[in-house]
Amino acid sequence: MKRTTSVIRGAVLAAAAVALAAGCTAQAADPGGGGASPSTGATKPPTTAAPTGTASPSDSPTGSPSDSPTGSPSDSPTTDGKPPSPSASPSTSASASKALMADGDESEQVRELQARLRQLGHFDRAPTGFYGTMTGASVTAFQKKQGLPGTGSVDETTWQRLLAGSRKPTADELKPSTTNKLDTPDARCMTGRVLCISKESRTLAWMIDGRVVSSMDVRFGSENTPTREGTFSVGWKARKWTSTIYHTPMPYAMFFSGGQAVHYSADFAARGYNGASHGCVNVRDRAKLSALFDQVKVGDKVVVHW
Repeated sequence: MKRTTSVIRGAVLAAAAVALAAGCTAQAADPGGGGASPSTGATKPPTTAAPTGTASPSDSPTGSPSDSPTGSPSDSPTTDGKPPSPSASPSTSASASKALMADGDESEQVRELQARLRQLGHFDRAPTGFYGTMTGASVTAFQKKQGLPGTGSVDETTWQRLLAGSRKPTADELKPSTTNKLDTPDARCMTGRVLCISKESRTLAWMIDGRVVSSMDVRFGSENTPTREGTFSVGWKARKWTSTIYHTPMPYAMFFSGGQAVHYSADFAARGYNGASHGCVNVRDRAKLSALFDQVKVGDKVVVHW
């Protein structure tokens, strides 16, 4: 009888030792106790065994999504009992989705973005460096083709996909002479220093003694506010100017006929030929116009022709 009692007592103590050891292992795997149900107690380990099975070493969590108490990969412990990787944290995900470039930005990186999109057939004009609605639409098209959310702005994932799918743009791709093809210069443009502006080809050619030094796309006024044609001269210049009538910025303005001037237009850069000026000659490439502004002198000829 005493021997039987001793055997039973030894079995009970062994079972208790096994249960205590299992509880310590679970705590190490989940220090915060997040994987345990409040009703199970502090020392009872969470298990993933089938309802009809019994607890065994093979039933311990393995770190796979199906083994997680909540069904989420980020909540399951790893095989070595360490917490999940920091890469799954919300702060990292938020950082990855932060916009690198978006509507209204203007930079050389935007110019590269446009050149790379153009290589892939998503941008059908010369890069301007200005991020407007046309660039946003091109980015959205690229994102959808890549299976990414079509946000229209460039986050790190979008930028890396674009870098991987395109090549580094050449200097000519970044700053081509013009999108529109130059037509034959008007005879009045063949002598002296001339801003030769063609309504036919919608281009401005900076010419010296009959030679084209630089060229750029331009747009003109609407039917209600047409750009005047004829031979003029640059009356005055202003690197920074705001229209006193329409209260809109007119950077790098070179006035040639009353209030009409050649100047940079952010609206032209963003919407292209979907809009029109109030009579001025709009330029959409700010960098090119900035360089031209430094070369043109007051008194230089301006020819606006068909």
